[in-house]
Amino acid sequence: QEQLVESGGGLVQAGDSLTLSCEPAAGYYLHDMAWYRQAPGKQRELVASLTADGTATYADSVQGRFTISRNDSLKTGHLQMNSLKPEDTGVYYCNAYVFSYDRSPRNYWGQGTQVTVSS
Repeated sequence: QEQLVESGGGLVQAGDSLTLSCEPAAGYYLHDMAWYRQAPGKQRELVASLTADGTATYADSVQGRFTISRNDSLKTGHLQMNSLKPEDTGVYYCNAYVFSYDRSPRNYWGQGTQVTVSS
């Protein structure tokens, strides 16, 4: 079983919104987390991050349009993406430290979810 699973990607038009979700495996919880994306032919880039105590940061390119969050249950992370642009197209990856009651946080990557924004 994957330790992190992303969902919510899809094909949308410019100006649309999408919400991505990131879930740890059963019995595990989210600690520090982040979203990355990788466009074709480009390096993977950090989009947004969220510390365990709730401090969020964003890449300049998405500031004001994207919101990273984590449910109080620590079972689901989200990336709300508004006013999507074609340049937002790419594979989005959740990266997070996950933990259980008897295991310290360990870092994992999700397999990615495709977001395609048409003009």
